[in-house]
Amino acid sequence: MPLPPVPAPYQLPFHYGALHNLGVDFLVDPAATRDVLAKHHPALSVAEFGGRALVSVNFQLYFAQYRFGAGITQEVEVNIIAFPADAADRLPELSYEQYAQGYDQTKLLGIARIHVLCDNPLAIDAGRELYAEPKHPGWFETAMPSLNGPAGNSWHVTCKAAGITPEGDIERHPTSLFTLAADLTGLTGSPVNNTPITGYGTDDAGRPLAGPMNVYQPYLWYAPADITADRAGLAVLDPTADVGQDLNLLLGGAAATGVWTCQSPPVAAHNRPYYLRH
Repeated sequence: MPLPPVPAPYQLPFHYGALHNLGVDFLVDPAATRDVLAKHHPALSVAEFGGRALVSVNFQLYFAQYRFGAGITQEVEVNIIAFPADAADRLPELSYEQYAQGYDQTKLLGIARIHVLCDNPLAIDAGRELYAEPKHPGWFETAMPSLNGPAGNSWHVTCKAAGITPEGDIERHPTSLFTLAADLTGLTGSPVNNTPITGYGTDDAGRPLAGPMNVYQPYLWYAPADITADRAGLAVLDPTADVGQDLNLLLGGAAATGVWTCQSPPVAAHNRPYYLRH
């Protein structure tokens, strides 16, 4: 079987210069997830953990350096954890906690993308062309932990509606679609080896494909015992939008189960100045 094409001007693998990533997991009723998954990815089946399906919503801020300069991208993925329907007999039986810690080394359990909203037109096109992602314009108001900011470990992401101008730029709309938030201050995450993450897509011809993503450092995972209702969650702000309708259908008011984060380490620091004697 031939590999999926890599259309010009893209080349693979795509290398991230830095990645800041927040994921919030929700254990939900499998019935709704089966219907949504079948609509987007008919060759996949919903994974179950103790009789519950898993919806994972993640925010990414990443940097990439190119020959002609640099690009900064923000995006949010709404994912259902799924696997190829014809590979059910190869799957290990896992709890959510085991899955989150990377016990599935078959990597058949992957993220089936339902919505991807992104603020970079080049990344939108690349996601569609290379990985068959359902990727569309959006923009973001964010607050996240930073070595250049106040102490704490709090994330708050508001995803907003957007379009594409005739010139190919992001056109920001005022409508807020949903918020994703996690306050992890005072909690200690467990380092987990959960990559490569298999990302599933289905192209316009109905062909399923999988694209692995390696992250070259452990994620920090925050277990269900630490994630109380006031610690993390998602709020739909526009229930009429496509993503709002699917989020309400998939989550049904479910509380967050677990949280995972990754932040690239700094590579340099510009230090405080001092006076010279004169």
